Amino acid sequence: MVMTTNTTHTTTAGTAVAHTAGPAETAGAAGGTGVTGVPGAVMAENTRLDFAKSAPKVFRSLIGFDAAAREGLDPALVELVQIRASHLNHCAYCLHMHTNDARRAGESEDRLHMVAVWREARHFFTPREQAALALTEAVTRVADAGVPDDVYAQAAAHFDDQELARVLALILTINTWNRVALSTAKVAGTDERR
Repeated sequence: MVMTTNTTHTTTAGTAVAHTAGPAETAGAAGGTGVTGVPGAVMAENTRLDFAKSAPKVFRSLIGFDAAAREGLDPALVELVQIRASHLNHCAYCLHMHTNDARRAGESEDRLHMVAVWREARHFFTPREQAALALTEAVTRVADAGVPDDVYAQAAAHFDDQELARVLALILTINTWNRVALSTAKVAGTDERR
């Protein structure tokens, strides 16, 4: 993942103009985001830190944890888990990123639209995906009620121990990414992995 910095500048006419700094410019930038990816929409300059630049070792470790978590898991399942956690955490940055990743991987628009209401649209998802989505909700909302035994048992019925450990790691990873993005005010539509 390459992090870039987006800033907003004001011209002499008072018009805000967005600028996306490339990797070379990012090395000396203060960090933050600015553009929304929507034509004509501009955000104020973000003064929050650039997490990747400020804690590179931690950032690289998180990338490694993320890669290890996904290893051997169905890519469609990975994106569904990441999308659902991002819904629950209200992380627009990660939601935008992972819905786009899912589309590029061939995910249908119907399923993408149904992830938020998967319990009412179970026929769009396999029993294995439903178990992963339920576990995602429980772990993401762990402070509310813990991880109920029935939710865990359902996931354990669909995944062997190694797969279940990776699904749990994936849920932990996306929750961490959501919190990084929200804490540093990342802006949806500014996917910096390019």
